[in-house]
Parts: sequence; structure tokens; C-alpha cells
Amino acid sequence: MAPPTLRPVRARSAGVATIVEPFQSRAEAVYRQVKQDIANFRLVPGDRFTEHELCARLDVSRTPVRQALFRLQQDGLVEVMFRSGWRVLPFDFDKFDQLYDLRMVLETAAVQRLCQQDVVASSPQLQALKERWLVPVAERSTDPAEVAAWDEAFHETLVSAAGNAELARVHHEVTERIRIIRRLDFLQQVRIDATYDEHAKILRAILARKADRADLLLRSHIQTSQSEVRKITLHQVYLAQQVAPAA
Repeated sequence: MAPPTLRPVRARSAGVATIVEPFQSRAEAVYRQVKQDIANFRLVPGDRFTEHELCARLDVSRTPVRQALFRLQQDGLVEVMFRSGWRVLPFDFDKFDQLYDLRMVLETAAVQRLCQQDVVASSPQLQALKERWLVPVAERSTDPAEVAAWDEAFHETLVSAAGNAELARVHHEVTERIRIIRRLDFLQQVRIDATYDEHAKILRAILARKADRADLLLRSHIQTSQSEVRKITLHQVYLAQQVAPAA
């Protein structure tokens, strides 16, 4: 007897259908969707919701919703409210500071390794970064969500290109945890322009294998971003919500 055909599950978020791949469990799909909603500011710190609301919106039963929410609670993204559903946690700036410090350690270690490699200038990963970041000003993206995603990819690519899989794994976990706060850094055009300029300088220093200069530039770049985090206000969060992608 032939096995039954698995069909994609269709969930909905903010009125937009999202296809969940057949091999994903319902709980995994809910987990990823709510995490994406938080990262993209469709759910903002302080927002409250119930399991029933999620069940109705995502068209799933209560069990996978509860499983997903408990995972998100462990991630430090939501908390259960006694007899009143769930809440997206407010920003914990002390924790973000610690994560930025860890990010600094990981990325500077990766850059030091990169600058020791004889073939760094011909690395396909770094060549791809050149094509994205070393472009004329007129060709730069001005889309906050797009630049935020590209910024993440820039830093993850640098770490990945260093060739230490465990370093890259830990760095990716840090990236996941600071994503929500990091994306607020791109609401102002001046920060987008600065990111292009700073990425270009860092990349040129790495390609020239100037380890000390690359280290200095990278530290300054991360420290600037870290200091901007402390300036974030609730108003900025709601601005981000206005420009959040629909899906």
C-alpha cells in the first residue's frame, strides 16, 4: 500500500498565508512563525496574546501551540501570565550587553583567523560580500529590513569563512538572540549609510590581511551598534512595526 501524500500545512499571520513544509512538525512551525513575528515586530515587547488566539490565527490545535510557547519561553522571548495568557518580554538591555560582548569575542577571533589565511583574497564567500557591500552609493539598498538581513549575513559570513564550525555555530546562536534589537538599528538612513561604509573598510582590511586594522575597525563597528542599542525607545519599536514586512 502506497504511503499517503503529505500536503503542506497553510498557516496565516497578519492576513498573509505562510506555507509550512510537510516534514516540519506543527510545534516547530508555530515556534518559527511566532519567533519571526517577534523578530519582525508584528509582535512587540509588552504585547499580550492567548493560546486560543494563536490556535485560531495559525489554524493549529492547542498542543503544538503550547509546545512552541514553552520553547520561546526558554529562549527568553515570552513569558506566561497567570490566568491571562502570554506576553512578549520587554527588552533586557543587560543581557543584550553581554551578548554583544560575546559577539565581539567571536567575530574578532574569526577575523584574526581569516587574516592568517593565504587564500583569503580569493575566498568565494568574501568575493560575494565585495559584490554586495563595495558598491557605489547610488546602488546601495535603503530598505531597513533588507539591510538588516544583509548585515547579519555579512557578519555570519566572516565567521563562517574563518573555517571553525563550532565558532560559527555559537555565533549563529548569538545572532538569533540579538536579532530583534539589532534590526532597530536600521530605521535611520544615517545608520544604513554608516553600515555600508564600515563594512567596506572592514572587508578591505581583511582582504589585505591587515589583522590589526581589521580588528580595530570591527571592534569600533560592533561597539557603535552596541551603544545604539541603549538609545532604543518604545517609539522606535512602534516605528519598526510600521515598516515590518507583511509575511
